[in-house]
Amino acid sequence: MRVIPIDDLLRFVREDAPWGDLTSETVVPDVVCRAVIRAKGSGVIAGIEEARALFEHFGVTVYPHVSDGSVVTAGTALMDLEGSARAILLLERTTLNIIGRMSGIATGTREAVETVRKVSTRVRVAATRKTAPGLRVLDKKAVILGGGDPHRYTLSDMILIKDNHLALVSLPEAMRRAKARSRYLMIEVEVETVEDAVTAAEAGAGIIMLDNMTPEDVIRAVETLTQHGLRERVTLEVSGGVAGAELASYAATGVDTISMGALTHTVRNFDLSLDVLKGVFTVRLE
Repeated sequence: MRVIPIDDLLRFVREDAPWGDLTSETVVPDVVCRAVIRAKGSGVIAGIEEARALFEHFGVTVYPHVSDGSVVTAGTALMDLEGSARAILLLERTTLNIIGRMSGIATGTREAVETVRKVSTRVRVAATRKTAPGLRVLDKKAVILGGGDPHRYTLSDMILIKDNHLALVSLPEAMRRAKARSRYLMIEVEVETVEDAVTAAEAGAGIIMLDNMTPEDVIRAVETLTQHGLRERVTLEVSGGVAGAELASYAATGVDTISMGALTHTVRNFDLSLDVLKGVFTVRLE
């Protein structure tokens, strides 16, 4: 799993305190204190590694109690902290934001995965590129920790021919050009009709995205591809507003993957807190 470079994490701190933490630097004495971060809800925790990296960069000692991917309940201590009070307060909101967002994504992903697995153990739940600008690597990592597939990270990862491409170039011509680029690149094609699914499969697409189709249409696409002897040649992905109660219906259609923008574009933040332990501090001697 990807390790996020410390420079990428520090930009979040610079965003929150471009000229320092004015309140803490003015009000708080230069002391060493202890603090604890606790979960205030239940779910899958993510972002512990990133929070730890930030605290340790600023000289704070971290005593983690859980690891990323753990399932926790309300009141669970996620980590204890010991170090400069000013450093802990400087990082408080940034680290809680990281853990809160990532844990919300991981928890939502786990819920979707468990819903799908009740119907089919082979269908995978995947994310999309509908992420917050600047947070994609964190969002995708959270999806993985929740048991999902990150899908492609960037436009540079693979060829995915979508409707706006096909508004400019025909599907067969787009496939011809894509295959001519390199035989080592994965090619995915987004289609909205059963007929186009067959055309894409015949043209050599490795993945076919059945976009904005009803479960009944998806079943018909799977059956038609099977009748043409094409089903085993392709990976079938369903996408387009799939969420909630619809998940089980799509998981039963015979596809391989369900991609969900909602995993990252509509995030339910995981609630947690950082509390400084009162009276537990020493004056710094520097």
